[in-house]
Amino acid sequence: MLFTPTLPPVTRRGFVAGGLTLGLALALGGRRVRAAAPGVGVDAPAAPNAFVTIAPDDTVTVTVKHLDMGQGVSTGLPTIVAEELDADWAQMRFAFAPADARTYANLAWGPVQGTGGSTATANSWMQLRKAGAAMRAMLVSAAAADWGVPEGEIAVARGRIRHEASGREAGFGALAAAAAALPVPAEPPLKRPDAWTLVGREDLPRLDSAAKTDGSATYSLDVRLPGMLTAVVAHPPLFGARVAGFDAEAARAVPGVVDVVEIPTGVAVVARDTWSALRGRDALTVEWDERRAEARSTAELIADARAVLDCPGIRAAGEGDAAGALAGAATVIEAEHVFPYLAHAAMEPMNGTIARREDGTYEAWGGFQIQTIDQASIAAIFGVTPDRVRLNTLFAGGSFGRRAVPGADWVSEAAHVLKATGERAPIHLVWTREDDMGAGHYRPLVVHRLRAGLDADGRIVGWEHRIAGKSILKGTPFEALIVADGVDATSVEGARALPYAVGARRLTVHETRELVPVLWWRAVGHTHTAHAIETMIDELAHAAGRDPVDYRLSLLAEGSREAAVLRRAAAEAGWAGPDGGDGTGRGVSVHTSFGTAVAMVADVAVSGAEIRVERVVAAVECGVAINPDVIRAQIEGAVGFALASVLRERVTLLDGAVQETNFHAYRPTRFSEMPRVEVHILPSENPPSGIGEPGVPTLAPAVANAVFAATGRRLRSLPLDLAGEGA
Repeated sequence: MLFTPTLPPVTRRGFVAGGLTLGLALALGGRRVRAAAPGVGVDAPAAPNAFVTIAPDDTVTVTVKHLDMGQGVSTGLPTIVAEELDADWAQMRFAFAPADARTYANLAWGPVQGTGGSTATANSWMQLRKAGAAMRAMLVSAAAADWGVPEGEIAVARGRIRHEASGREAGFGALAAAAAALPVPAEPPLKRPDAWTLVGREDLPRLDSAAKTDGSATYSLDVRLPGMLTAVVAHPPLFGARVAGFDAEAARAVPGVVDVVEIPTGVAVVARDTWSALRGRDALTVEWDERRAEARSTAELIADARAVLDCPGIRAAGEGDAAGALAGAATVIEAEHVFPYLAHAAMEPMNGTIARREDGTYEAWGGFQIQTIDQASIAAIFGVTPDRVRLNTLFAGGSFGRRAVPGADWVSEAAHVLKATGERAPIHLVWTREDDMGAGHYRPLVVHRLRAGLDADGRIVGWEHRIAGKSILKGTPFEALIVADGVDATSVEGARALPYAVGARRLTVHETRELVPVLWWRAVGHTHTAHAIETMIDELAHAAGRDPVDYRLSLLAEGSREAAVLRRAAAEAGWAGPDGGDGTGRGVSVHTSFGTAVAMVADVAVSGAEIRVERVVAAVECGVAINPDVIRAQIEGAVGFALASVLRERVTLLDGAVQETNFHAYRPTRFSEMPRVEVHILPSENPPSGIGEPGVPTLAPAVANAVFAATGRRLRSLPLDLAGEGA
């Protein structure tokens, strides 16, 4: 039996089945990959990539190899193809790619299909330009042969192919079959930037807006299969605890419950609907073995991290004699920053559906962020090869890193439940908000210590930076790729290479040990390194008696991207200094992450212990701006996302148990709290860089620096707390 969701996703297969379609495969030979995936050698060239399908009705469907979790790749990537193809925007469509690392690898990662690190557009830029250009060339060749005219006399514009002299004209669909028989040009000519008509347009509508507005967009929670059962899992109350035993009698007695099974991460209750499954779980009695569980509270974990900072660490970067420079400095400033655990809190909790097909293969539906790992995890559980697992990637209602778990937690749970129930019916696994808050993955708890020294003229002569926290990647499939010489690059990113001239410098990393599962959170290590560095730079400017903007510019290389965005943000904000008076203040920060430089100026108003951010002016240099409206939306969204972590969000543990269970205790930014956000995109000829994450790191230090301007108090740790912390 083949299972088809009630609301099926649009797939590339649907277009190919129509018959008269053109599938373009571009071979990007010679590219060396950096990491191995199952069945792929380290030295193998990247596999051919199939991205574009033209249907008889002239519609052009771009196969998108990345997950769209709201960041807009289902619009951005088709824009690249449409530009080189000279298509009309109205004819563009998209479909999510199947799981196939040989064809749809993230070229920034190696032979791994996945989305993350703000790499989607950057790694697809040239790949998709060539795909669109090659298809255009093939259509022109087909038209020239059919009409008996030179290729050089044929023009393509807005989805139409024309020969002016003869008056011949055709749409793409009419020539698709003939073009499919032609060889694919290896190096098709690409359009010059001055000829672009779609890239950089301000008014290009998103391809996903209509479906998300009218409710027809398919998310994991929308999938319905014949005979499908719903599963929820009782997870341990403490990290590292295990099932010692359980009594399922009361749970099985709940109407609608059909099974209760143990899986590696807990006990699953399987029912005919979600409500019955939840009621069954409430009735379940589980005995937990907590002998090896994490039982420390947040205060103890912070104290242990501070103790680790007093021990020798691993050198991660530096030059010169930082200790000697600090010993001879005229002024030395020391600062400690504490950053709490943070939850991702995506609006759509983790969920997905999996079924066994009659031919013994498996099929799953979900918001898959690292398809290669998710596919391999399912395959391992059932003892089959990855090619016998088909993934259907759907829209995801947010992620912020949560769906990119190296251990494929929720995906593996769904597979384990299907296996434990005898594979007799499709399983839809559902996590509640409380499940994800209490048993999910978190941005690590991190403690920073910085010491910086100034000479008598206010110049920085020495910089010492120590970071303590749990590694995200040690012990995961990504360790060999990202951890080198004992240093997890995600722990120190943003601090390893400074744009400022700071004299002698030393950066060390100190690893903590705990059982709390940690994961990349939107902007990963930059979320804490940028705050520590940019607030320290502000303290140094104050100690030197310098304006914060002018001081930064004196430390930045002339002509640098950081200097460019800083000048632009300050100019657009009307910067005239940090002080506002009457409880108001202005702060600034600048930081580069994921290849993108961002500067922000924040205006705040302080009343008692309340901090209100009223205005944020951002300047961005992210290379070629493919969709300016999407870029602005990402920066605006990043401000809203980060603001809650700046003002209040934190995950705390009491005797090992997470205390924040839902949005009443872990409160995202409300519309009424959103500041006015102005985004200014600097023109650039650089290739596109990241945009989904770079707007996050600069907000916190800009706000903290503004609070100092308004109150004279330095709030170094997050979230900012005027009622407690402050010097």
